[in-house]
Amino acid sequence: MEQGYIARTSGIGTKDKIGYAMGDFASCLVFGLTQSVMNKYYTDGLGIAVVSVLIMTIIARIWDAINDPIWGRLIDGAKPKADGRYRRWIKIFAVPVALSAVLMFVGNPTWAHSTKLVYIYVTYILFGMLYTCINIPYGSLAQVITSNDKERSALSVFRSIGSVFGALPAMVLAGVMYTKISETESVVSPTKVVIGAGVIALLSVLAYLLCYRWTKERVVSQPAPREKGQTMQVIKVLLKSRPFMAVSLASMLFLAAQMFPQGYNPYLFHHYFNQPGLSWVPTVAQYLPVAVIMLFAGRLGNKYGRREVCSYGILLAAAFYLLLFVLALFGFSSIWLYIAACLASGVGTAFIFLLIWALATDAIDYNKVKFGLNDEATSYAFYSFMRKLGQTVATILINVPLLRIGYEGSKLNTEKLTPEALQSMYNSSVMIPAVLFLLVFILLRFVYPLSKQKIDELQVEKERVLGGEKA
Repeated sequence: MEQGYIARTSGIGTKDKIGYAMGDFASCLVFGLTQSVMNKYYTDGLGIAVVSVLIMTIIARIWDAINDPIWGRLIDGAKPKADGRYRRWIKIFAVPVALSAVLMFVGNPTWAHSTKLVYIYVTYILFGMLYTCINIPYGSLAQVITSNDKERSALSVFRSIGSVFGALPAMVLAGVMYTKISETESVVSPTKVVIGAGVIALLSVLAYLLCYRWTKERVVSQPAPREKGQTMQVIKVLLKSRPFMAVSLASMLFLAAQMFPQGYNPYLFHHYFNQPGLSWVPTVAQYLPVAVIMLFAGRLGNKYGRREVCSYGILLAAAFYLLLFVLALFGFSSIWLYIAACLASGVGTAFIFLLIWALATDAIDYNKVKFGLNDEATSYAFYSFMRKLGQTVATILINVPLLRIGYEGSKLNTEKLTPEALQSMYNSSVMIPAVLFLLVFILLRFVYPLSKQKIDELQVEKERVLGGEKA
């Protein structure tokens, strides 16, 4: 008896899962530098004004709005090679992405201010462009490794595990990049940052190459037609797709909520807790529950619905941050209470962290079945751009509170660092994630329509529509 379409294009093994995890491990190694190290290094290490960093990220996102769809269309229109449609781009861009990541941190504090500005703007935008060149095909790879939604859930879990380990080296670098100049004062060491970034970049190249070697493309897809105006037609379909827009917005806000503490904690722990070397601990604490929940997140998502477990998990995480805010109103705040709440909230965020990519592939499947949209790379380029907007949102949310507590240019005016300003700093650190998590909950629970029942129906429809096409 002939196998159905989904059965013919499925059957992943452990090698595929680990190989796919290696891709996000590599990406998060270099991307983690922008999350955990870049902001503090630019302001305190190079002496770049807070406002200049904000403007840089906004300019980069404007360029991404042009660059990302173009690159997505180029990939969709390219003919598959012997080593696949998407895998080959990972091999091509592994080294350029790693080199561009290091270049972001090679600026010299003694340069003229205008020279430093030009340098960080150019290297940051260059990194973003090259990262797009590898991130879009890597994200699209999940669509062609398997067509089975349960196997894609497993890929999502393994990808997220890879990202946890990939983000850790940059967090550690954020804690050790200081040099003591007195018993009470430490400064950012550009030398330590450059060496650390170099080691991290080298590891990323090795991991990208393992991703290339250990994954297999099972779903054969043809190049999209290169018709005039095709990009805008695809984007119009994406904009009217409720599942795709809901998961894109939720992913954007969730990434902002993830990145905010990673960039903000070096300032919070430096000035509020007076423990700059421990700034990486809360993020590690928030990721620790992933080590346990990854064992059953996929099964729970398959049994009760990925939307359901992700939305209520994120609501739990919001509750713990709100609890920190309420306790602070009554005078209860400490470094260990803060870390404990981060650990507890990590239980809630672990589900969406592990399954967010499965939600995105479900939405792309929906577009393929309902609208006949086969432009996976362009779809992922749009989704990737929305996640980059999350990075911009995080950068704004990091730097606006800094302006409020007395950062004038790149230096802190200690006269403005009053107890009231410090308390405002702490309140921002807990309320911003709480609000972002609540918004993600609303989007997933009440806007994203792909419940467990809808996903089951979508699989039947996919077998009928796509199986018929292949036949």
